[in-house]
Amino acid sequence: MAHQAGGQWPAPRPVPEGCEVQAYLQDYATLLEAVPLPSLVVDHRWNVVIANSAFETLFRGVRPHPTAMPGGNFLRFVLFHPDAAEILGDHEAGWCLPMLAHFKTAVERYGHDHELQAVRRDIAQDPIMEAAYRQGLPHWIRAVGEAGTQLDGAVRLLLHPDPRRGPTECRIVEETPLTLQEIGCTRLTMVLRDARRPAATSRRPRRPRGAGTHLTVVPDPQG
Repeated sequence: MAHQAGGQWPAPRPVPEGCEVQAYLQDYATLLEAVPLPSLVVDHRWNVVIANSAFETLFRGVRPHPTAMPGGNFLRFVLFHPDAAEILGDHEAGWCLPMLAHFKTAVERYGHDHELQAVRRDIAQDPIMEAAYRQGLPHWIRAVGEAGTQLDGAVRLLLHPDPRRGPTECRIVEETPLTLQEIGCTRLTMVLRDARRPAATSRRPRRPRGAGTHLTVVPDPQG
């Protein structure tokens, strides 16, 4: 599995199932590795269970982070990693707010899950992220509609580290077989599209860890 390569990413999260399911996941990892597009399997907490080499290549330049590496928990990466906006173009509207919407749904469904509650506490400790969650997210959902929060079929901007690609759109395709559904997992693939026009969003300068991020969907608290 990709997050074991070179010892850089955390080991895959254990899935508390029987030997047959473990064998299935090992074979599914082989299948995923044969896919040339970034593809991953996550559980309901967005812990990455499997990811392929194309996914690792996409995020190979991110700095180490104790809790928000893309191969550990993709939700935490999108929300909390200081390098997320370097790779996930149009980061606020294209990635952060949709992921907050999915997190809100997960909390409503699995309210007592300790890992989800830990994410909720981390959101609460960041005044800007908390304002986005409480005030900006409802406003954004009203503006885009429930369909705008869906992952499958969404077209998002990536700032690919490969200079032959650079800024490029990807379509997120959710394709989850029954066995993964039964253990509460979802497979997502980022289908990279040929760049036919200049992307509107450019690569942002890398910011120091701990620096604040203003989400424009909510008023600037210092404005």
